[in-house]
Amino acid sequence: MDAGLFAAINGLAGHVDSIDDVVELFSRVVPFVLVGLALLAWFWPGPRVERDRRQWSAIVAGVGAALALGINQVIIRLWDRPRPFMTHSATLLLAPSRDPSFPSDHAAFGFAVAVGLCFAWRRVGMLALLGAALLAFARVYTGEHYVGDVVAGGLIGAGAALAVNQARPWVLPLLAPPLRLARRMRLA
Repeated sequence: MDAGLFAAINGLAGHVDSIDDVVELFSRVVPFVLVGLALLAWFWPGPRVERDRRQWSAIVAGVGAALALGINQVIIRLWDRPRPFMTHSATLLLAPSRDPSFPSDHAAFGFAVAVGLCFAWRRVGMLALLGAALLAFARVYTGEHYVGDVVAGGLIGAGAALAVNQARPWVLPLLAPPLRLARRMRLA
């Protein structure tokens, strides 16, 4: 089933150059846009209560993304799934990656940041979720991942952000000293 879904989505590639260019652009740019949205959440002005909420969401986004990518590194050591272009006919639009296909780091990162942003800034979080979904789709379209890879990566990323948010009572006391320093230096 995963191979069939991959063939259907990747089969769209290579027919209309301008569409391919847009999807390639999404695959390359969306992670930077998500980082920019997290920075925007951190630095956006407003009442202290609102800023604290947005800054917590940026912390969840960053720590959740790091946690998700760490989990992915453990999984690829346990299961070395080859990239789809290595085992199937594929239209490859990006430079081929040789690391394992499962789970997708791009999807894990994207969904961790997006879910993190949803905790305090719903509209921006929803925009980030759309970006993460487009990023996941782009990774299949460009021939880099199976659908199962990006779904698993997305679940790992979302789960990592949820776990970090649930750990707030334990995490905030650890972050209190650097946050106080950052506020004194006008960085938070």
